[in-house]
Amino acid sequence: MKTKKSNIVTLEQFKDKHYGKRGTTKRDELETGYKNFKIGVLIHEARLAKGLTQEELAEKVGTTKSYISKIENNVKEVRISTLQKIVQLGLGGQLELLIRL
Repeated sequence: MKTKKSNIVTLEQFKDKHYGKRGTTKRDELETGYKNFKIGVLIHEARLAKGLTQEELAEKVGTTKSYISKIENNVKEVRISTLQKIVQLGLGGQLELLIRL
């Protein structure tokens, strides 16, 4: 019986092929961009779960609706101090960071 060759690749294999191995400039840029995108999505989802508009969240944090929108849409990177304000003051949560070596 003939077996078919699988064209399925893992996400890591795809990234290795198209962006290089971890530690290369192109791959590091991809990973950093994804992390920034992920932060925006997490803020967006948390804001919706709390039933807040961007404007209401901005008022609680002391910033503008435009700035919240830019973070959620990955147009602007957020500082850790600002992220902490958004999570704690705006969303009533707690920010936890993790460093892996």
